[in-house]
Amino acid sequence: MSALPEITREELWQKIEDGDTFVLVDALAPMSYAHSHLPGAINLPPEWVDERGPRRIPDQDAEIVVYCSGPTCDSSVDAGNRLTELGYGNVRHYVGGKREWVEAGLPLERGAGA
Repeated sequence: MSALPEITREELWQKIEDGDTFVLVDALAPMSYAHSHLPGAINLPPEWVDERGPRRIPDQDAEIVVYCSGPTCDSSVDAGNRLTELGYGNVRHYVGGKREWVEAGLPLERGAGA
């Protein structure tokens, strides 16, 4: 069970629509990320967090939302917990993940992205 605070699909979509400043982290494998990801997401699987996290997310006060494929995927929890351990103080978990996002008819981006 994750101790990370959660964010709903509606809240996340509103943040994207409003152009809020936050970091959306896709914790899935790079091939999955390249196939499709939520708009504006960066790819940061759990095994990359220690090495690439501080470089990709230099501001430890940044608002971060982590997700993966859905409620049964642990990668987002692992990545989010590790970011918290590294000192990031504002990490939330979008539990529904990519599956719920797609089922709701919301857009995805394709390709390598940022």
